[in-house]
Amino acid sequence: MKKSSSSNQPRKAWLSFRLNEEEQQLLNERFKNSGCRQLSDYIRRMVLQKPVNVKFRNASVDDFLTDMLQLKKELNQIGNNFNQAVHQLYTLERLGDFEHWILTNEQDKARLFGQIEIILSRVEKLYALWSQK
Repeated sequence: MKKSSSSNQPRKAWLSFRLNEEEQQLLNERFKNSGCRQLSDYIRRMVLQKPVNVKFRNASVDDFLTDMLQLKKELNQIGNNFNQAVHQLYTLERLGDFEHWILTNEQDKARLFGQIEIILSRVEKLYALWSQK
């Protein structure tokens, strides 16, 4: 994409203005939702009435993604524990060791099923939220 000739020229003029706290918060919120990298670029575009790309984010999707990332970490930990448990199973020789392994494995299995239930309930909530729209 070719830049306009005005962006190649050095900017020598300064514009200065004052804002109260509410105006500054509003400006910062709008800047954060824009695609501009710098506040000066955002203000320049607004003053010169140039188009500004605005990001639209769905809060429910953001919450869902945050939950899913946390659950992903927990499921990875459970998977690692399972791999270690299987490795231990191959090294066991006595009956007492097998009993201990079975009890430990049952706890990990219960934890895994609990995490799966959490995932299912959150997916169902998100589906219900999206299907209402």
